[in-house]
Amino acid sequence: DLNDQIDIDKAATRVSITFETLHTEEILAEEQKFSAWLRENAPKIEFTAASSTMMFAHIGKRNVQSMLVGTSLALVLISFILIIALRSRRIGLISLAPNLIPAGMAFGIWGLWVGEVGMSLSVVAGMTLGIVVDDTVHFLSKYLRARREKGLNEIEAVRYAFNTVGVALWVTSLVLVAGFIVLAQSHFALNSNMGTMAAITIAIALIMDFLFLPPLLMKLEENKHA
Repeated sequence: DLNDQIDIDKAATRVSITFETLHTEEILAEEQKFSAWLRENAPKIEFTAASSTMMFAHIGKRNVQSMLVGTSLALVLISFILIIALRSRRIGLISLAPNLIPAGMAFGIWGLWVGEVGMSLSVVAGMTLGIVVDDTVHFLSKYLRARREKGLNEIEAVRYAFNTVGVALWVTSLVLVAGFIVLAQSHFALNSNMGTMAAITIAIALIMDFLFLPPLLMKLEENKHA
């Protein structure tokens, strides 16, 4: 019985090929290789690759591409809004660094640790961006309040920001990291990977807000007055 291998008109057939576990790029490369071979050696044959593996390979690639475009656009829009809200073009542009670096570092760590970015991770950058931006906005708003309303210098303004929102930032970040670590214990790989990546991103964002953003603000203020 060949009904599942060839159609009634004997005009189309199906060939099944089994591979070892391949990465998304390798799967798509094999598809391109088969298409090129058929175009060269059997140009009259129409070829379509169809399987759940192939489908998820294409979905994963498109999701990652969409994530890069969407996150980049979101960062630009967020910085533009912060420039207006904080009434400072310089501070709005500075906010790009602590908002962008955490996700970049998290993906770098994941690449060294795992070596593969799956479909579940394509949502992490967008999902955590709001959390990362929220922490940065709180710190910058308190810093600017100290500079404008209280007339403090850059060092005192950073201390004021730490005193007013520092505890809240690390407590909320700790709670979020703990929650995502619980999700990371899931036996479902998509949930586990997403939870792990989100926890890493938020932890790095907290470190950036505490150890990178204050020195950056003070250094730029020094250069401004130099």
